[in-house]
Amino acid sequence: MTLSVEGLRVAHGAHEVLHGVDLTVASDELLVVLGPSGAGKSTLLRAVAGLTPISAGRVTIRDRDVTRLRPGQRNVAMVFQSYALFPHPPTAETTRSAPSGRAMPRAERADRARRPAATVGCGHLLGRRPGQLSGGERQRVALARALVREPDVFLLDEPLSNLDAELRVEMRAELKALHARVGGATLHVTHDQVEALVLGDRIAVLRDGRIEQVGTPDEIWHAPATTFVARFIGSPPMNLLPSDGPLSGFAPPGMLIGVRPGALRLSDQGAPARVERIEVVGEDAHIYLRLGEHSVVARVPSAQKPASDETHVTVRDGDVHVFDPSTGKRA
Repeated sequence: MTLSVEGLRVAHGAHEVLHGVDLTVASDELLVVLGPSGAGKSTLLRAVAGLTPISAGRVTIRDRDVTRLRPGQRNVAMVFQSYALFPHPPTAETTRSAPSGRAMPRAERADRARRPAATVGCGHLLGRRPGQLSGGERQRVALARALVREPDVFLLDEPLSNLDAELRVEMRAELKALHARVGGATLHVTHDQVEALVLGDRIAVLRDGRIEQVGTPDEIWHAPATTFVARFIGSPPMNLLPSDGPLSGFAPPGMLIGVRPGALRLSDQGAPARVERIEVVGEDAHIYLRLGEHSVVARVPSAQKPASDETHVTVRDGDVHVFDPSTGKRA
């Protein structure tokens, strides 16, 4: 493994932010750490970079224990949410000055700037100052500055969150293509589940400083390990109901069943339900239903939204998840 984090704990005074996190990132793997605000995502990234002191645990990069090394000794490159570009130097100087302070010939310095800039598509921006660049252009420059270091590990701290929706989609595709070309162990943190599902070779779901689940995007989606992961991944979130409730017969009594909104079917048979409201979202309609004493949401094509307040609900075969309510874990 290129990066290994073992039993990592970080505390701010009496408040512990990370509670013994274990994580590995393989060579050429892009691992996304996903979680809500306050989960400890950026703290984890900063601890790996050496920017935040740790209370316990170990960080290893290429079999070298870097736990007590300064940031500059770890050979990592970090791309921040806020781009972190100096406001005055031209872009070429920003990219080529990042690796080290050692003297080098002018031609070599220029080449160091051109190569990563061309890789991320910002070669034409080398004569401009950061203040003259758009958000997407600044993020490309920040990525070029990370590439020029030729690091052992890339650390990306919500690099797309400051971009507008259209540009975020564009940069997400570019970032995935860039990683496919360049490779390198990459630890990418975000709160955006779509970003995680699209970009990650694997995803680590973080909650309150603890890892809930690590797996491929397919594993996270199709086999959530806990009710938190089940509810956090997906929009609208997964419905959770008692196994002896209105949708019974899928698990023994006393368990929880989880059904994604897209797995619920509206029909003229099944469990009776009352429509509470309908939200049309483009080609989809989110149907909020009262199912006995429980509220659920179904996602159907907008053309199939119910015409009356009374309907029935069935579940698509093979799409029921079962959890132990006492632990919140998958049964």
